[in-house]
Amino acid sequence: MIQRALPWRRFLPFMRWWPRVDKATARADAWAGLTNAVVVLPQGVAFALLAGLPPEYGLYTAIVPAIIAALFGSSWHLISGPTLALSIMVFSTLAPLAEPGTDLYISLALTLTLLAGLYQFGFGLARLGTLVNFVSPAVVTGFTAAAAILVVTSQLRHVLGLEIPRGGSFLEVWYYALTHLGAVQPRVVAIAATSFIVAIVIRMLRPKWPYLLLAMLAGAVAGYGLNAAEHGVAVVGSLPSGIPQLSLPTLDPGVLRDLAPQALAVALLGLIEAVSIGRAIALRSQQRIDGNQEFIGQGLSNVVGAFTSCYASSGSFTRSGINYEAGARTPLSALFSAAFLMLILFGVGPLAAYLPTAAMGGMIMLVAWNLIDRKYIREIWRSSYQDSTVLMVTFFTALLVDLAFAVLAGVLLSLVLFLNRAANPSVFSLAPDPNNPKRRFSNLRRKHLTECPQLKILRIDGHLFFGSVQPISETLGRLSEGSDARKHLLIVCSNISYIDSAGAQMLVAEARRLKRMGGGLYLCDVRLEQMAFLRRSGYAQEFGRENIFSRKENAIAGIFERLERDICERCTARIFNECQRVPRRTENIVPIET
Repeated sequence: MIQRALPWRRFLPFMRWWPRVDKATARADAWAGLTNAVVVLPQGVAFALLAGLPPEYGLYTAIVPAIIAALFGSSWHLISGPTLALSIMVFSTLAPLAEPGTDLYISLALTLTLLAGLYQFGFGLARLGTLVNFVSPAVVTGFTAAAAILVVTSQLRHVLGLEIPRGGSFLEVWYYALTHLGAVQPRVVAIAATSFIVAIVIRMLRPKWPYLLLAMLAGAVAGYGLNAAEHGVAVVGSLPSGIPQLSLPTLDPGVLRDLAPQALAVALLGLIEAVSIGRAIALRSQQRIDGNQEFIGQGLSNVVGAFTSCYASSGSFTRSGINYEAGARTPLSALFSAAFLMLILFGVGPLAAYLPTAAMGGMIMLVAWNLIDRKYIREIWRSSYQDSTVLMVTFFTALLVDLAFAVLAGVLLSLVLFLNRAANPSVFSLAPDPNNPKRRFSNLRRKHLTECPQLKILRIDGHLFFGSVQPISETLGRLSEGSDARKHLLIVCSNISYIDSAGAQMLVAEARRLKRMGGGLYLCDVRLEQMAFLRRSGYAQEFGRENIFSRKENAIAGIFERLERDICERCTARIFNECQRVPRRTENIVPIET
């Protein structure tokens, strides 16, 4: 039975989390879903208008993709729907091709969504989801912190009552807000502060209660008590009713060809958003994200959405954060959110006209602040200069340039720093420790030990590949030149995890150079997979199999026979067991380097 069930779990991923659903989790998911449904009302309308589409398309996009992505994705808390970045990209892509809001424009938007979904689905089937492994925790943390601050920035107009120009950058919005403090509406601030404070108090005293939903209701009550409607305080407004309607994208080959490049950009942006948000919340919830499954879930949500009056969707930072903060346990919360949103559109859509936007603004600002992992930021700042650099570059790029580009910049910088570390592996000098009963080799950086005047023992920690060939070759060259030169070099390879052809060629070249000098280059403790590569490629034969030893003890015994006996007789170091067999001469003592 177990063997038969496994394929179903692969193709129907919701079967993995469905057994976790019980009364307690369903109750928590229902409250989180209801909170999400209320929050997405004005957000969906605003994003649809920003994308150049009728308002109902934003609400439909908050319903259908949320269901499909929850069923076929991997994250427990990620909720898909309309996003700011994708809305802007859809508008910038289609506005030159058709008049926003027209039937042609809507048809092109559906086609763009279909193509983007097919790209994403194809990436998932090709198992390219492993690319998310290159998004480091530092990148995710920096992205999350910047996105949270941008969410706070977007709510300033709602919590202060200022007519801040839309479309402004982060700096422009804050500059406008700070230079127009005299125009702040006290009633709006009071409503936002009420929802903010009530949410904090309920969370502290009754953390199991749906504090976000109660905070919104408290803000609505405060607005009623302050006669907000009579003083022009902004409200969500009446919403269109109905359920998502069936639609048909344009399948004309010429249109598909023209939109294919832009659809690829939309697909990549959507995947970056969804995976980055999913991983950011997964760090908090201790969950593992399956990148391949997430790609498939996002792709299917857009493919299905294209036939149900939806435009390009991705993981929503605000909704996913609220979902987590509201106590959601399983992806069932996304299904509840979609169901409640349809009920709201059917029955209580007109009631949204009495909900102040400031009430939701204060709550959203609290959620955004809670998503900033301040503890982890402090840990990175104290422990790693490179991770701190990646975090700050990602943070400021997201804040001042673009969220999606920030992730790419953070990933690229992480890879550059990693390659820089890999191209400069650590090289340590070793020597036998006389105080150890087995005379084990010790790092000379940790202990002050005597070395052999003829044989230098090294350990390389890292990869021996094309990027590290030059610095390692220079290091070996310095050790065989100068007053303290060694003609014989032994490399302990136990910590060399990878050797490519360039690294092997460098070893062969160095071995030949030292041989011409009357010495030699030797290897020991080579890993099995690396030894197999050297033999298979013929480099072991070129290097000289007699110069490759299985253990350090065998290497010392074999190399000792090749040392200059005259120097050994006059040497006082005698650090190897083999040295004890050599008769001692007192004239012309060889100075010992320690």
